[in-house]
Amino acid sequence: MTDGSARMLSLLSLLQARREWPAAELAGRLEVSTRTIRRDVERLRELGYRVAATMGPDGGYRLAAGEELPPLRFDDEQAVALAIALSSVAGGGAAIEEAAERALATVRQVLPSRLRHRVDGVRFAHEPSAVRTDPEVILAVSEAVRERRVLRFDYRRGDGVEADGGPSRRVEPHELVTRDGRWYLVAFELEREDWRLFRLDRMAPRAPHGARFAPRRIPHGDALAFVTARFRGAVEPGDSASRSAAGPAWPCIGEAVVRAEASELAPWLEPGELIEAADGRCRLALGSWSWAGVLARLLQFERPFELLGPAELLAAADAAAARLSSADRASPGTRTRRAGR
Repeated sequence: MTDGSARMLSLLSLLQARREWPAAELAGRLEVSTRTIRRDVERLRELGYRVAATMGPDGGYRLAAGEELPPLRFDDEQAVALAIALSSVAGGGAAIEEAAERALATVRQVLPSRLRHRVDGVRFAHEPSAVRTDPEVILAVSEAVRERRVLRFDYRRGDGVEADGGPSRRVEPHELVTRDGRWYLVAFELEREDWRLFRLDRMAPRAPHGARFAPRRIPHGDALAFVTARFRGAVEPGDSASRSAAGPAWPCIGEAVVRAEASELAPWLEPGELIEAADGRCRLALGSWSWAGVLARLLQFERPFELLGPAELLAAADAAAARLSSADRASPGTRTRRAGR
């Protein structure tokens, strides 16, 4: 490879790595003049790369998207990361395994020997997902999420029967989440005025998308916490009557006011919901498999708290206090002797 060819490939790599480069900075990186950079840019354009000139005091260049995909240049780390990502596609639930295998074969063919051996040593023990999601559905829903546009779609249960409330839905799509080889959409359903979870493999999006919407706060803090909370219940998400968005689907849910700042509680709150915070106090909704479990979650904060209810939680607190007050306590000397055995 000639010095000019190597330099031009280095220039291409730089243009792919950042949106915009001043001409003087590119020249400094490649240790050439700005005139040489200008000539190399013209050669890239002749090869089909759309390199646009940018205006401004310094002037510069950026790599624009074209109608066709031109040859790409990756550094060693990027090439290995791409190959590993393509190898791991089978467990993702998207129906793109064949395309991923072809892409991996293409990437592997052009890898230098030192990288090909590293990539060939990567092996995944996949548990193939029983569910396949059409990549066109993933792209359509992702577009609605990205553009914050109302999404319309038909929705059916796994047995092909219309889901609860009929097939047609209108939602504000907020986030996509993958779990156990399935793709889920966290969305606010407009007709029901409630948060819902929908499986993408059961959706048939309608075009075009609707009007733009302002994002809402997702219950439980974020999409992952919301999905975790919904999976606490036994009924499959999206196929049942809507659950309350005020707390996770635990059998026991209690509320309390904790004397602490929200920033102190946030790392330990999931799954749960911070309802309101003011003046160094936070009102929380916490769930567990038992009322004693709700109390244990409150005690983990190590901050003073006031129980708000329900009555079952208050009764469990009285019972726990009675058990603790009547519990036998070993004397300090006894504990020392036991510890020394």
